[in-house]
Amino acid sequence: MSLKEKLKKMSRISGMHYLKLIGRSSIFLFFAFIFLFDALGFANVQLETTTFFKIVKWIIWVIFMLEMGLRFMPSSFESMGCQKQFKVNYQRPTADYKPSFPAVGPKHPVLIVAASWIILNGAIAGLFYADIIGERVMFLISMAYSICDMICILFFCPFQEWMMKNKCCGTCRIYNWDFIMMFTPMIFMPSLYNTSLFIVSLILFINWEVLYKMYPHRFHEESNMCLSCANCEEKLCRHKKSLQNFLRKYRTKYMPGRKKKA
Repeated sequence: MSLKEKLKKMSRISGMHYLKLIGRSSIFLFFAFIFLFDALGFANVQLETTTFFKIVKWIIWVIFMLEMGLRFMPSSFESMGCQKQFKVNYQRPTADYKPSFPAVGPKHPVLIVAASWIILNGAIAGLFYADIIGERVMFLISMAYSICDMICILFFCPFQEWMMKNKCCGTCRIYNWDFIMMFTPMIFMPSLYNTSLFIVSLILFINWEVLYKMYPHRFHEESNMCLSCANCEEKLCRHKKSLQNFLRKYRTKYMPGRKKKA
């Protein structure tokens, strides 16, 4: 299949995620370049004080705020994975669903994810408070997290594969944790810019968890047919499967020694 044909088959949501990946990668590279440029002594003034730097940074702030704002309401611009909590997306319950259906899944995978994230960012915070890394690095880590968010959706998600074991992004229990994870480094650098991003992401996280407790049946394929493969219009899993198939063929062709013995 040609690239043109693949693009035609790509869903609108998939295309938007690719655009986000390109945009967020560009943001990271932009700031990484100018921070390096300044660190090497090529700038005559402190970059953070320049009007251009401030304008770019606040434009990014507006973009992230708009993205988070869309999560608080039903939106056709977002994936069903972060929209399943709304009543409008629970119009087709499965035929065998009963009010007593135990829709709440096991808690330990969620706790493992939370503990892993706290440990990772606790270590990063330790480096920050020990003056081994500075605010610029912390900001870049936050932007790197935003790229990883798109990589998790499109190509490979360690939370899905190693911890949650969920089928796809549509059934992901922690989908709306992405922004609070993304802005975790902001906690350690209090300012209007950083604190506002983190607080909104925290409100989004709390809203998600409250709705999960109130309407757990909306979050599971067993009780909500909107999350079934038959009703999926996004096909985000195709990208992960394509990558897995490519890696499988690569290992078979170039690393035959790693094949499992019969």
